[in-house]
Amino acid sequence: MAAASPSVFLLMVNGQVESAQFPEYDDLYCKYCFVYGQDWAPTAGLEEGISQITCKSQDVRQALVWLPIDVTFKSTNPFGWPQMVLSVYGPDVFGNDVVRGYGAVHVPFSPGRYRKTIPMFVPESTSKLQKFTSWFMGRRPEYTDPKVVAQGEGRE
Repeated sequence: MAAASPSVFLLMVNGQVESAQFPEYDDLYCKYCFVYGQDWAPTAGLEEGISQITCKSQDVRQALVWLPIDVTFKSTNPFGWPQMVLSVYGPDVFGNDVVRGYGAVHVPFSPGRYRKTIPMFVPESTSKLQKFTSWFMGRRPEYTDPKVVAQGEGRE
């Protein structure tokens, strides 16, 4: 008798990064990527992308509107459920693109329409010398791999 092949399930993610609120910044763009366990594999769509540069809306909300998302994953078990990592960038006073925020959110577990709010943060220099150097050079600290935001280790 032949061994049964493991059954798989599909997870389809479609939606959009609808808006963001960064009151003190304008002309921002957003990068997204997915972080998932070793048993997961993308089967269709884009697992990472970048938006256009957008300006604040002229209404009272001053929202920034970004990009659609459409990706499908397959897996044989739910361990390592996908998370979406967002990185927001914009110009500083010198015109350099610097990170304005990182955030992550798990893809919802059940079907339906969801509205998620993702708290954003920026890393800080660990010493006064690094803070001064980054201020003087016009380069703020940022992660070399933004996927670290969705992982527990290495975030201190």
